[in-house]
Amino acid sequence: MHRIHINIGSNQGDRLTLIESAVALISCRWPDACLRRSDFYDSEPWGFESANRFLNLGLLLETDGDVAPRDILHSLQAIERAIAPEPHRDNLGNYIDRRIDIDLIAVDSLVVDTPELTLPHPRMRSRDFVMKPLCSLDPAWVDPITGLTARDIVRKEF
Repeated sequence: MHRIHINIGSNQGDRLTLIESAVALISCRWPDACLRRSDFYDSEPWGFESANRFLNLGLLLETDGDVAPRDILHSLQAIERAIAPEPHRDNLGNYIDRRIDIDLIAVDSLVVDTPELTLPHPRMRSRDFVMKPLCSLDPAWVDPITGLTARDIVRKEF
C-alpha cells in the first residue's frame, strides 16, 4: 500500500468550496484510493504579507496503484489549473493570494530531488499548516531526510 500526502490551501474567494472542489477532483482522479482527510486549519499566509488568512486541509491517499511522483504532481497541477488558472506568484517570483494551492508533500518515504519536484516537500517542516494535518492523518510517518516522525516534527522534538 502506497501513501501519498497532499496539502490543499486557499485564501481567496469561497475557500471551503474551492478546497472541497479540489478534494472531489482528487477523489475522481484516484477512484480506487482510500482518501482520508484532516480537519481544516486556519493560518496566516506563509512567505508573504496579506490580510487574507488561509484555510488548509491535509489529504492522505492510500493506494495499491502506480505512484510515480512526477505523474502525481502533474495530475495535481492540472486539478489546480482547472479550479483556478491564475499564477501563485507575481512577476518577481513572490507568493501572492490564491484561490487554490495543491502541494504534493510526500509519497511513501521516497526522496526526489529534481528541478521539477522535491520530495518530501522541502519547506514542510517549517509549516504548521502542513505538518499538523499530516500528523493528524499519519503521526508515525517518518521523514526520510531527518528520520523524524510527523509527531516529532509537530512537537519540534529535534
